[in-house]
Amino acid sequence: VQLQASGGGLVQAGGSLALSCSASTTTYNRIAWGWYRQAPGKQRELVASITSGGNPTYADSVKARSTISRDNAKNSVYLRLDALKPEDTAVYYCNLVTDRDTYWGQGTQVTVSS
Repeated sequence: VQLQASGGGLVQAGGSLALSCSASTTTYNRIAWGWYRQAPGKQRELVASITSGGNPTYADSVKARSTISRDNAKNSVYLRLDALKPEDTAVYYCNLVTDRDTYWGQGTQVTVSS
């Protein structure tokens, strides 16, 4: 299974962005999708996750200004972040937990300028 993430870039503080991630196959049963991020010098952290049934979970740092969604038919997950802050700058990774294994995308850079 290969995950392809897109939608990163340079955004001004206060702006919004939308990230997308698609999986190459639907062979395995999807359990949950997730978005993680890793800033320079920091550990990778969970931003948001969503089960195949559509139940979301958010990190406290983004809870009030983010939305995760998935489209099972398109084998894709999406993340919208609003009111961006410079501390949101990181490489964002999507992942997919299946009944076979956990898969990671290649990461997409998000840079928020102040």
